[in-house]
Amino acid sequence: MALQLGPVRLATNLLLAPIAGYCDLAFRTICREWGGVGLACTDLLSPEGLLRGTATSLDLARTNDFDKPVGMQLYGSDPDLMAEGARWAVEHGATVVDINMGCPVDKVTKKDGGSKLLTDLLRAAAIVERVSRALEACPLPRDEWARRLGNATLAGDGPMPVPLTCKVRLCWHTSDYEAGQACSPGLALALADAGVVAVTVHGRTTEDKFAGTVRLEGIARVVEAVNGRIPIIGNGDVRTPEDCERMIRETGCDGVMIGRGGLSKPWLFRDCWAHLHRAGLGRGAAPVELTPGEPSEAEILASVRRFFDLMRDYRDDRYALFQINRRVSWFSRSLQRELHNGKLESIKPFKEAVRNARSPAQVYDAIDRFAAGELRGGLEMQEEAAP
Repeated sequence: MALQLGPVRLATNLLLAPIAGYCDLAFRTICREWGGVGLACTDLLSPEGLLRGTATSLDLARTNDFDKPVGMQLYGSDPDLMAEGARWAVEHGATVVDINMGCPVDKVTKKDGGSKLLTDLLRAAAIVERVSRALEACPLPRDEWARRLGNATLAGDGPMPVPLTCKVRLCWHTSDYEAGQACSPGLALALADAGVVAVTVHGRTTEDKFAGTVRLEGIARVVEAVNGRIPIIGNGDVRTPEDCERMIRETGCDGVMIGRGGLSKPWLFRDCWAHLHRAGLGRGAAPVELTPGEPSEAEILASVRRFFDLMRDYRDDRYALFQINRRVSWFSRSLQRELHNGKLESIKPFKEAVRNARSPAQVYDAIDRFAAGELRGGLEMQEEAAP
């Protein structure tokens, strides 16, 4: 049985989260190439930026034929503007439109968007109603759907609208959650009534931000409240295949959205998909590599090189250098080897070589030198703290 979002049946029940600042087309491509991804989402998109055609918004929304099925996530607080943004997303290749009601970052919440909507449920409902009507007004014919599905399939015939989903947190105040007064169970039901076909629940409050441990029992309360009316997707602290299984078993959710856990291991979706199948929890028809195994150092370095190549292709050398500088610490976590004393080998020289690179040739040289056994700290260097 597949995880179904409206008319779209996903090939796996694993989703790549819209990670602010990281979930660009290049990274989505890398995750898809490793396998296991049922749906990948864009970075957070500003409807105003999309409609104005600002370079940043258009870059964040960029997609291609390989990047399917793709969810485009909108954030904001104006119902009419959000509806216009949804129409833009449909016109520019979205397979799913998602409304962000979970971002805890100040620059989003101070504009009444993201998880601030959890404190104004009337506004949240108004946004969903307007966006849902906008999507209903522009259904896609079957031939257009075929171009947007990727490894997903379509349920039904004839013109159908792009489905609407929402991503939420448990509530704003941790004290409300602890008192059993989280808004998320009732909100999920209201969203289903308004036309939302699935809800992703990040198991933290806004006040939690990204600290502490995901509250699986809070996600379970939402699952219990909706009682199968719509799929609930669990999100938070999934860094291993075992975390993925635990999310489903302890919450009863229908699928799992993975965010930061994939930044250092873009093959995590593949591994989780294989693990879920062995556990009898995989939902979908994607091929399964039952014993994928840990990637080799050469394979990981190939992904780093591939990401850098894609950033150069999609943008330019300057932007690619900026991004590889930001992300080399994430990628490098999987390159550290365990030494005989149980500590991790320092690879600070490799990270510094990439960060100090002033040309693509210098980045490639650092990768080649590391592959040849250079730029490693050895026993005498202390392990560098994670960023």
